[in-house]
Amino acid sequence: MTPSDEIAGLTITDVEQFGKLLDDGLLLVGFDQTISYANSAASKMLGEELVNRQLGEVFSQVTFDDVLKNIGTAKRPHEFIYSHQKSITRQFRVKLTALSETQVSVLLMDMTLQRNLDKVRRDFVANVSHELRSPLTSLIGFVETMRADDDMPSDMRSHFLGIMDEESKRMTRLIDDLISLSRVEVEEHIVPDEEVAVREVMMSVIEILKDRAARQEMTIQFHDGFVEDAPVPRIKGDRDEIVEVMHNLIENAIKYGHPQSKIDVEMIPAESGQIWCVVTNQGDGIEERHIPRLTERFYRVDKARSRQKGGTGLGLAIVKHIVNRHRGELSITSELGASTSFTVQFPLLKSAAS
Repeated sequence: MTPSDEIAGLTITDVEQFGKLLDDGLLLVGFDQTISYANSAASKMLGEELVNRQLGEVFSQVTFDDVLKNIGTAKRPHEFIYSHQKSITRQFRVKLTALSETQVSVLLMDMTLQRNLDKVRRDFVANVSHELRSPLTSLIGFVETMRADDDMPSDMRSHFLGIMDEESKRMTRLIDDLISLSRVEVEEHIVPDEEVAVREVMMSVIEILKDRAARQEMTIQFHDGFVEDAPVPRIKGDRDEIVEVMHNLIENAIKYGHPQSKIDVEMIPAESGQIWCVVTNQGDGIEERHIPRLTERFYRVDKARSRQKGGTGLGLAIVKHIVNRHRGELSITSELGASTSFTVQFPLLKSAAS
């Protein structure tokens, strides 16, 4: 028996109690389209303050006049698929059922996870088959050459083995990044519920990467824009994913910054209870025409340079999807021949924003 079948036999009061137990979203709506009840799952799916709003306001681009009239007359449920687009697109199967002569139940079953899984599966297969073909072809070619020449000089053999080692490591990095990207894409519609201390994350990532920067004679400088007696800045999130964001951005700054330059990492309070995490390097900069595409998977401004530095072309795509999952924003600014800044904006927890 489905939740809608169980709802059909309940009184209005019982439906409201039943809604508290549901993982699916549930609304009660009058035939005048006014929402009289929304369970917590519906509020998470569609936003707060649903009660007393019109159904057509919540489900934009859907006309309910004829639907409600037919439900009231024929007493048959009506179903449709609805995509709700805010910062993240979510997909629901929506079922309307008449409960009485004045009330209709609206059940929302979240199809986003299944849609994401299907998309990730298709993308993963396409990406693996395309991006692994080149290093695999290279490896096969070197193996065949070495097997065909028993008298190959040792220095040439060592050279070939070095290339094979690099190609195999490149494939490993690529697969690791594809798995990370697939995971965050699948869960992008689910807001994490841990509390993350942003300053602690940023300082720990800087500590991890400072030796790598030092090998390029670069320094990483941290700037804390919060006053000393302010609450510890915290966000609602997944700590490991926030670490991954900061690691990717600072590592990119090291890769593409000029030797003997500095990298500025800033934590800045912004208006409306936001926190900005900014990473700026001194380097060649990025042409304006490339910036909108930097977060596309496998998009590289300079393919040869990116591969030489060990890039997979997925780092900023991972950053974008993690930031989306945390209901944040990513922006990029650059000045040719001078600097590039990556700014991630997250909503602060209310206690930290006050």
